[in-house]
Amino acid sequence: MEWIGNIGLYAIPAFLLLLGIEVVGDRLERRRADAKTPARQRVGFGLRDTLASLSVYGLGRIAKMGEHFISVPIVLLAATLAPVTLSASEWWVWLLAIVGADLAYYAEHRMNHRVRLFWAAHSVHHSSQHFNMSTAVRLPWLIPGRFLSSVVYIPLALTGVPVWLIFLSQAIVLLYQYPLHTELIGKLPRPVEYVFNTPSHHRVHHGANNPYLDKNYGGILIVWDRWFNSYADETETVRYGLTKNIDTHNPIKVNFHEFAAMVRDIWRAGTWRGRIGYLVGPPGWTEKRPVDDEQSAQPVVA
Repeated sequence: MEWIGNIGLYAIPAFLLLLGIEVVGDRLERRRADAKTPARQRVGFGLRDTLASLSVYGLGRIAKMGEHFISVPIVLLAATLAPVTLSASEWWVWLLAIVGADLAYYAEHRMNHRVRLFWAAHSVHHSSQHFNMSTAVRLPWLIPGRFLSSVVYIPLALTGVPVWLIFLSQAIVLLYQYPLHTELIGKLPRPVEYVFNTPSHHRVHHGANNPYLDKNYGGILIVWDRWFNSYADETETVRYGLTKNIDTHNPIKVNFHEFAAMVRDIWRAGTWRGRIGYLVGPPGWTEKRPVDDEQSAQPVVA
């Protein structure tokens, strides 16, 4: 099963090729626009931003070798409790695995946005104020506790899908999303846009402005968002990044900024409710501390 964990490593040449094509396409389109018509509104590339994303990815490739030793056993343990073991020689088992992994990814992705502990890791991916294929590999590493999100794959293991096929399906879902990180592709035909995740849908997901916040969590299929009321269409210019941008290109700060902020909030909390809230509450949750009697006292009306 080790080769499955290295799929991202094997795909690096394809990643770099697509990134190069996107850079060239962006420059050619801007050059044509300068000569004839105004350029379509988009952010494009930033050299320092792209280098920061690639640096985060490079450091993550080293760090993630240890992370798999933590997340894999959770699914392996669940698989031992499965009443049956399905055969990967059946086509429908592959379909079940990929669709099931895509639904599990939707649940995990939504949880990453709504639980501060998981957002501390996932916010790394959203921290770029640009949107291109280098943004796709701006992925977190060595964030304590993020491995717990792998519990979403336990139902698949309990149904008897082989563990190796679960992680292969997970890799397929992740790889599908790499080319979605681009501003060069507009909206696709309506049937495609209705069923599948597309660059337009994923631009919405990376938006830090309303009505785009916390929308379009889907991996391969966008129908999960339509069914579970988390869908938004691309109707206005997208502002990429975080609601409060970190404004740094240091890959270490990019990776640990939100986790450090979460730890500070927990340390400064005045109650256990506050500490737990900063850990598992949604991003932006704030502890409500009791005010002094003098401040809270209301004037007596005669």
